[in-house]
Amino acid sequence: MARRRRGRPVDGVILLDKPTGITSNDALQKVKRIYFAEKAGHTGALDPLATGMLPICLGEATKFSQFLLDSDKRYRVIAKLGERTNTSDSDGEVVETREVKVDRGQLERCIAKFRGETDQIPSMFSALKYQGRPLYEYAREGVEVPRESRKITVYSIELIRFEGDEVEMDVHCSKGTYIRTITDDLGEMLGCGAHVTSLRRTGVSNYPMDRVVTLEQLEELLEQAREQDIAPRELLDPLLLPMDSAVQDLQEVNMLPELADMVLHGQPVQIFGAPVEGQVRMTSGEERTFIGIGQIDDDGRVAPKRLVVFRTEEQE
Repeated sequence: MARRRRGRPVDGVILLDKPTGITSNDALQKVKRIYFAEKAGHTGALDPLATGMLPICLGEATKFSQFLLDSDKRYRVIAKLGERTNTSDSDGEVVETREVKVDRGQLERCIAKFRGETDQIPSMFSALKYQGRPLYEYAREGVEVPRESRKITVYSIELIRFEGDEVEMDVHCSKGTYIRTITDDLGEMLGCGAHVTSLRRTGVSNYPMDRVVTLEQLEELLEQAREQDIAPRELLDPLLLPMDSAVQDLQEVNMLPELADMVLHGQPVQIFGAPVEGQVRMTSGEERTFIGIGQIDDDGRVAPKRLVVFRTEEQE
C-alpha cells in the first residue's frame, strides 16, 4: 500500500517577510503548516535579528532553490558605533566600548573601501558548518575553529543616514556576504567599534518587494477561508510565484511537446537556437510550461539536469 502523504503537493515560491526574533527555519515551518505543504525549503537563512525577504520554495520549486541561494542580495542595515559585541549584532554581549570620533567624510571613505571584490572571513556566529556542525554552536561553547576566507563582491554600499552614533546603509552584494562582518570591520576601520542593531533584506535576485507577505497576512487568509467555508488554497495559492521564477536569469529553451516528453524521460535532444554551453531553463509548447533545468552537453544537445515531476490527479 502506498505511503500516505503528509501535506498536499503545492508548487511555487512564496516571498515571506520574515519577522525579527525567529529563525528562518521557524518561519519556514510556519509557512509549510499554513499551506499544508508536502515539502518546503528556504533559500538562504536570515539571522533571528533580521527581517525581510525570505523566499520559501514549496513542492517541486525546492529543486531550484539553489539558484536563489547563489543569487545577489540587498540589505538595509543600521549599525551602532562605539560598541563591539561578540556576535557583531545586538543579540550578543558588548565586549568593548570606545568613544566615537567620526565625521561624515571619514565614514564615507571607509565605507567606499568595501566596494568591489574582497576576501571575507565568516563570523563564528554564522550557520556555515565545520566538521558537520554549524559554526554558531562552537561559538556558543566558546570554541574558536578555523574558517577559510572567501571571495565576496559588494556591488554597491551607500550611506543613507549618519546621526550621532547611528549609521544606516544600503548594501547590494553577492551570495555569502555577512553584513555583520562588514559592520564589525567598518567599526574597526573607524577606531570605535560597531555592531548591527537592525538588518532588513530588501531583495533576493530580481524578486519584487511588493510581492512580500507577512505571516500575519497568511494567517488572516487561513482564518478567512475557514469563516467562508472554502478551501484555504483558494486564497493562499494566488500569492505563489511560479516555480521557475527561481531560475529566470537562465536563458529559456522552448521545445515541442514531443521533444519535451523525451527530455522528461531522461533523453538529451537537439534544439535549434539553443545556446552552445551552460545551463538553460526548459519550457514546453506554446504554453511555455516549465519542465526543468537543462545542461548543454558536449554534442550541443539539451540534456536534462533537474526535472519537474508532473503529478496526475490520481497521484494527488
